[in-house]
Amino acid sequence: MLAFTQFVATLSAALFTGAAVYVNLVEHPARLSCGTKVAATEFGPSYKRAAVLQASLSFVSFVAGVAAWRLGGDVRWLVGAVLIGLAIPYTLVVVKPTNDQLLDPARNPTSVETHMLLQRWGWLHGVRSVLSLAATILYLYLLV
Repeated sequence: MLAFTQFVATLSAALFTGAAVYVNLVEHPARLSCGTKVAATEFGPSYKRAAVLQASLSFVSFVAGVAAWRLGGDVRWLVGAVLIGLAIPYTLVVVKPTNDQLLDPARNPTSVETHMLLQRWGWLHGVRSVLSLAATILYLYLLV
């Protein structure tokens, strides 16, 4: 059971990291390159789909990492679990206010403020990428 929880923690963290890094390096820059109006319009549907995927992966990795530690794994499994798990409260406390502003139906999709919010969102999302990458690297190290 320990090996299974370690595998699940690592796999879900790696999938989360891949998705998060893809958003930061590919999707969000491409979105911004289309102009503020298109970027703001595309943000909503993209965010809603990605939120379900990334929240699920973060939660699964967190639970599996804690389980790996509780089943006799090194305490560093708990550290990795906390790193990937931090993505959830960080999103709810730090990123959500920006998300809410971007998703406001009354927002002017062509305004300078909207453009600045989109840029800010990219930086805020980058923190999620870094947290998940750190967790994934730690999990992989522990597996090897």
